[in-house]
Amino acid sequence: MTSVRRKEPKPGAGQYRARSRRILRFAAWHLAVTWWFELVLPRIGLGKIAERNRAKRMRRFAQRFHDLAVELGGLMIKVGQFMSSRLDVLPPEITAELEGLQDEVPPVPFAAIRDLAEAELGASLDTLFTSVDQTPIAAASLGQAHRAWLRPDDVADTGLSAVVLKVQRPGIDEIVEVDLAALRKVGRWLSHVRLVSDRANAPALVEEFAKTSREEIDYLNEAANLERFAADFSSDDRVSTPAVVWERTTRRVLTLEDVTAIKITDSQGLQAAGIDPAKVAPVFAEIMFEQLFTNGFFHADPHPGNIFITPNLEPLPDHPWTVTFIDFGMMGEVSAKTRSGLRKLLIAAAGRDGKGLVAAISDVGVLVPSADTAALERAMTELFARFGGMGFAQLRDVDPHEFRDFAVEFGDVVRSLPFQLPENFLLIIRAMSLTSGVCSSLDPRFNLWDSVEPFASQLLRDERGNLVRDVAKEAFDVASLTLRLPKRMDALLTRVEESSLPVTNPRLERQMARLIRTTQRGASVVVFAALIVSGAVIRADSQVMGNVLMFASAIPLLHGLWVGRSRR
Repeated sequence: MTSVRRKEPKPGAGQYRARSRRILRFAAWHLAVTWWFELVLPRIGLGKIAERNRAKRMRRFAQRFHDLAVELGGLMIKVGQFMSSRLDVLPPEITAELEGLQDEVPPVPFAAIRDLAEAELGASLDTLFTSVDQTPIAAASLGQAHRAWLRPDDVADTGLSAVVLKVQRPGIDEIVEVDLAALRKVGRWLSHVRLVSDRANAPALVEEFAKTSREEIDYLNEAANLERFAADFSSDDRVSTPAVVWERTTRRVLTLEDVTAIKITDSQGLQAAGIDPAKVAPVFAEIMFEQLFTNGFFHADPHPGNIFITPNLEPLPDHPWTVTFIDFGMMGEVSAKTRSGLRKLLIAAAGRDGKGLVAAISDVGVLVPSADTAALERAMTELFARFGGMGFAQLRDVDPHEFRDFAVEFGDVVRSLPFQLPENFLLIIRAMSLTSGVCSSLDPRFNLWDSVEPFASQLLRDERGNLVRDVAKEAFDVASLTLRLPKRMDALLTRVEESSLPVTNPRLERQMARLIRTTQRGASVVVFAALIVSGAVIRADSQVMGNVLMFASAIPLLHGLWVGRSRR
């Protein structure tokens, strides 16, 4: 076996400095333009000029950033991809122009890819694989993928033949650090702009982006993410993932089972395989919901290039196809606290509960604790009343004037609130934005509520179980206190009587006895209420258990009545 280790060509320090200067000049110029049109002109009475030219300015900015990102590559592509997915906050002039960055990345010549792969694996590709296709099947901002075939002895060991060889772009480590340094400067600039700093901690967001980017260029980390994700769905027939060929994997080279199938948004391909695209949308949405709200470990880059629909060779009655995920470099984790808040948010959204939705948003940490939420609660209630049950197709048919009237009515309310983005929340927003876009592409009539409501119902049943456990624990604690309280009162009286203070007040003793009886009655009432509420809640799912709990509630009720009468 011949070991080949060739030094990769790297740009010089001068090229890195030029790259950083280009990024900073671009950011400084457009921040200055935005400051002039959005802050200065409105203050001197020329706000109409800014309003009239806003769409054109946004389009020009997006076009220039698109050109800069394609030319520079690196993290600029990732920044553009994130911006293209923010359909919720960025104007369509920007998102539409940047959509092409999802796939529009020029490939690296195969000779450079071969050099890097051989240096990492310590041997010639010809000795490691039967063959490697020199034309990439995917070219991304941080790496690119080539189809390859394992040698017969590796086929016997792994059970795999066709694989995908994923290799980093040469010099990407250094480029990432240069880009992050420039982005940190931009973040510090933004921290001094009150319009931004009141709503987000820009330097903290850059650091979160830096952490995610560094993880994404570590292919050992991606392989570990893949196996963790596969374990989460190991018992779910709807989901599949590629296997990792660990013997051909390093920090900068990743070899995976070739699971290429029908791209999830290829409606013609799905129909040719006998798969109804409209049936794929709700399944995909539910799988993403489970990652976010149940598992807490989610695919943060579910764009169409990373999701396939694979027809099963032996179709199961309920699952004639599976949703196949690839590219696990960008993953997110949801803490237990945030996941609990998101579950409440989902339940509130499904129930069109504006007040509950705002409370859940606060629990998640998107609103600072001091925020006055009364106006936002009214806005959310009004939003649900007007548009709550509509799908995307129906929303497109709504009179634009109605949207504009709503935006005028409540836009200032939303903008004035002190929003913040908790850790990992950008990834959550990205994942849900891409999920929504994929589902709408599969079915223009897709109604997100149709997927949210059954999932929220299941969460509500789970929350009922948690409520019963909490109520039962509370009842047990109260009952224990009730049993211990008379002894503790007697001990207290004994200590007082044995002290140097002469306490022989019959009135005090009568008051203490009355306090004990009152506490016992109160505890009995609490236990009675806990049991009857638990029974009523559980009865919806289990009539027998619910009836038992409700019947048992009579015992503490009778005890409370008996205590009240027996010592009068």
